[in-house]
Amino acid sequence: MTAKTKLKTVALSKSYDSVVALAGAELEVQEGEFVTLLGPSGSGKTTLLMMVAGLVSPSAGEVWIDGKLSTYLPPHLRDIGMVFQNYALFPHLTVEENIAFPLRMRRLSEAAIGKEVARILDLVQLPMVARRLPRELSGGQQQRIALARCLVYKPSIVLMDEPLGALDKKLRDQMQLEIKALQRRLGITVVYVTHDQEEAMTMSDRICLMNQARIEQIDTPEGLYFRPRSVFAADFLGDSNIFKGRVNGDGRVEGPGGLVVTGAAAGAAAGPVTAIIRPESIRLLEAGETAQGGVAGSIDNVVFVGGFVRVFVRLSDGTILQAKGPTRPGLRLPSAGEEVRLGWPAAATVLIPEGGAR
Repeated sequence: MTAKTKLKTVALSKSYDSVVALAGAELEVQEGEFVTLLGPSGSGKTTLLMMVAGLVSPSAGEVWIDGKLSTYLPPHLRDIGMVFQNYALFPHLTVEENIAFPLRMRRLSEAAIGKEVARILDLVQLPMVARRLPRELSGGQQQRIALARCLVYKPSIVLMDEPLGALDKKLRDQMQLEIKALQRRLGITVVYVTHDQEEAMTMSDRICLMNQARIEQIDTPEGLYFRPRSVFAADFLGDSNIFKGRVNGDGRVEGPGGLVVTGAAAGAAAGPVTAIIRPESIRLLEAGETAQGGVAGSIDNVVFVGGFVRVFVRLSDGTILQAKGPTRPGLRLPSAGEEVRLGWPAAATVLIPEGGAR
């Protein structure tokens, strides 16, 4: 069965005089999907979210919600819920009164309101705080109540703008998993804004990566990480080895310091390229061992980070490549200055033609 399209933007743009805040955004979100708008500050992600919400009017383009043209529809008629970083809870109302507020605005009966408030408090596992004021709750509890208030009237789409930005890392990591589990359990459609790469990778079905007011790439977390279509995508998301190389007539890729990859450029035109290899794909080869991609160098630095280790290798021309792998008790770590050879599979080498994206 084909998934239903809940949200679609067509050539959506926003300009403030000569400043372009968003240019030609084409995005489609399916029912029950969790899509994250990810990018650095000023990339256009919040502008896109605000236009979907109806809080900012576009300069051009269209917004479609549930198959209906909604570009200039008032926010309260779009059947959209929003969760913000600052929670936006009414400080003088109790938790249950905060959650009941959108239902009272929709003129539900008190019996129906009581039932729905109890249901959603159970869902976010906070029935014991119903009579408390927001200031009597922890940050994580306040965020759960803000989410409950959004979900209680069952909006068609839930928009979240940096909702975990005010929490400490441990609580933030916990809330990421809780929100994702809740979204899956309820089957709700979520469009989520963050600048945190790890958060986007953890929570998303797909990530819409944005840069300089444009959509750079839309893909699954795995696709975006291992198959970036631009140098920006590779550099912004996680660690990457990025270097200039050249595809030769025989399909080999040659790079700095004698680096050679065979089988990575099948069908590619000869000429200059930018090559991208994730550190997780590179390992230190044993004596006599070969790989499709390989280069010799000396250990520049070794960084032990608990569950994994980063190994930095200096090539003959001074270029530094990074390898990253899991640790285990008794693992021998190489020493600075030690001569080593790095290897990786050809499929781990992503090639970007000079002057453009793949």
